[in-house]
This record gives sequence, structure tokens and C-alpha cells, in this order.
Amino acid sequence: MKKGTKRKQPLNSSSSSSITKSLKRSKTIGIGNTEPYPDHPRPTPDECLALRDALLALHGFPKEFLKYREQRLKKENPSFEKNSLKPEPPEKLHVEEKSDSSGKSEGEESVLDGLVSTILSQNTTDVNSQRAFLSLKSAFPTWEDVLAAEPNHIEDAIRCGGLAPTKASCIKSILNCLFEKRGKLCLEYLRDLSIGEVKAELSQFKGIGPKTVACVLMFHLQQNDFPVDTHIAKSIGWLPVLADVKRAYLHLNCRIPNNLKFDLNCLLFTHGKNQEYGPKHCNLIPPFTRKELC
Repeated sequence: MKKGTKRKQPLNSSSSSSITKSLKRSKTIGIGNTEPYPDHPRPTPDECLALRDALLALHGFPKEFLKYREQRLKKENPSFEKNSLKPEPPEKLHVEEKSDSSGKSEGEESVLDGLVSTILSQNTTDVNSQRAFLSLKSAFPTWEDVLAAEPNHIEDAIRCGGLAPTKASCIKSILNCLFEKRGKLCLEYLRDLSIGEVKAELSQFKGIGPKTVACVLMFHLQQNDFPVDTHIAKSIGWLPVLADVKRAYLHLNCRIPNNLKFDLNCLLFTHGKNQEYGPKHCNLIPPFTRKELC
């Protein structure tokens, strides 16, 4: 991730035209904040806060998401120093940031890196998706190298992440589309756009769905968005039983306070992965969600 303050650049006419044309296609991404279930009052802000605090006390803040949390805090406060996080709770929140052999921080990712890593994370484990991304970057150090590569070679590089033909085709299509529209393989311009504009831009790429867009917004652009896991949300009563994915996304993003979206998403994801917590730990969970989450 580039350091220092960035000067906001005005959109050129071709970019503005591109965004305008893609607004129609962006309906599947869920642009807008209209509440689709006005008669379904959950979750309330108090419920969101209570669940966030309970899961934080139970798990601590997940270390795999800490670098993204630091990036968000740095965006909000440019003078923020990493490792200055106030622990919530003290014994669990702080973890050391790792660096690779070159000394590059784990948090230094481009937006395009984030989009591709999100695609590779679909329908596989975290370990396998990370292996696939590292294998891809090892085989093709730059995105220009990936664009020039034969599809079967890309598939070979990411095979450990599963669904290699589908994911390779999606990545290749994105790179082709991006180069044709902007003349270079870079998505950093998305940092200067609104949430609606980002959704409009990403909706142009074949194979990019609402959850992928929401993940890029939340993790890689430090925007307040909430990727939806409909199973969890329905199980704790935050969605009507018959809610579909698109309306679930709109409902939860209307109901969950912006300042809680990031923490709640990370903690619910972590809680869903951990099975070792017994009944005594679940006493920490608020009663209105304890039965379903435990």
C-alpha cells in the first residue's frame, strides 16, 4: 500500500462516462441504500454493539484481519502509528505484524491485489487461497505478466486454490477489461471514488458479484460496507427467513451502524470458524443471539 497523503485526482471524461454507463449494470451489486424490509426492525444499533462487544471479549480481534483494521485507522487518522492500537480486550487484541524476507509489510497491498486475492478466496480455505495468490505472484511477478500469460499457465499457478479454470478465466477477463478501458493495470483510482461509484466500476467486470465487491470495499478500500453471510444473519434473526442475497445486503447495510460493520463482519466470520468454544464461553454472547450462535 502506498505511503503518504494522496492528492485526489478529478475523474476524466472517459472515467465519468464509464461510471455513468455502468450504473445500469450495477443493479446486481446493490447500489443505493433503500431499506427492502422496513417492517423488520432487526438488528438494532444496540444489538449490533452488544454482539460486537461479546464476540470481541470471546475471541479478541482476529489477527488475520488486524492489518486491515490498522489501515482503516490510518485512513481516519494519518498520524496513527501501527502498534498503537488500544487493546479490546488488552490480552487479546495486539498481535505483531509479520514481514516477508524483503521487509515489506503484510499490509502493503494494491487494490488489484486485493480484488484478485478475494476471487482466489472463493470456495476454498484461507490457507489454500493464500497459497494460490503467492504461487500466482511467484510465477508472474507483475499483473502485466499475468495478462500476457496463457490461461492454462495461470490455472497451473493457482490450482492449489481450487476452481482453477473458473478463477483463471475471471482474472484474465478483469485484466483485459481493465487494460482496454484505462490503458494500465491499476485500480488505485478507486480509492478516490464513493461507494456507489466503486460498485459501478467493479460491476463492469465479468464474474464479480456483490460479496466480492463488498469485501474489496471493506478490506482494501477501507469503506464502511458489510459483506453478507445470509446463513448467519438469518440464524440470529437479523433477516426475514425468505430474504434473498441482494435484499439481505441492502437490509443489513441499512441497519448496521457504519462504525460497527468492519468489526462485526470479522468477528462473525471468526466465530463461525471456531468450534472449540463450549457453553461456558457462550455465556458471553447476548441472550438474543446465544441460542443460534452457540
